[in-house]
Amino acid sequence: MADQRTQDAIRRKARSESLLEAQGLPVNRALPLIGVDDGERPRQVEEIAYRALCLLPISGRGCGLEPEDEAWMIQNHGLTAHFTPAEQAYIKDSSPPDPVRVQFCWHFESAWVLLWALGYVEEGLSPPKEVCDVHRAYQMAADRPGGDFLAEAKPVAFTEILDQADLAYRMHWAVRQSWITGEDLPDDINPSIVYERNYALNWLIEPDVNWDEVETDT
Repeated sequence: MADQRTQDAIRRKARSESLLEAQGLPVNRALPLIGVDDGERPRQVEEIAYRALCLLPISGRGCGLEPEDEAWMIQNHGLTAHFTPAEQAYIKDSSPPDPVRVQFCWHFESAWVLLWALGYVEEGLSPPKEVCDVHRAYQMAADRPGGDFLAEAKPVAFTEILDQADLAYRMHWAVRQSWITGEDLPDDINPSIVYERNYALNWLIEPDVNWDEVETDT
């Protein structure tokens, strides 16, 4: 089994590197494999669903979601007990600094990744160029009251999550390397989207790590 995981991870790494090269991004072939460690395993669907549901009103607040819509989402899905400490502090702050508000607004991209993992983004994750459809993301939950959101989820295979995690990890390194060297990124790469994807996908494959404590080291 371990040998099979290693072979799958080697193929996954090669595929990601080929995709990066095709986009004109730098490749670090020394980066480790993804999907080999025993600690990399699926999270429970319910946990993913609640995390996605929490991110939607939180990020929506930063992007101009009306307070009554935010309150409705939290109450309708019973989210109060599922917010992280950082999210609870943000909710209690009536006028957060602009950098904090913008940071939480970008979490819509993390929510989009989790919605994809739950099977709600059937077309898959597109190249990280354009921001996700914020209205559509919110409606995926708003149109499914109570337990329907979880009941209607059709999670993608864990191997697909590992594939995307591997790509996002190596792409995040490429983005940071381009920043260090001062080289321009291709037009179809948005660094903020790459960061949020790497963050969310790391959380998905590391079930013992809390959301506020995810690391994105490359």
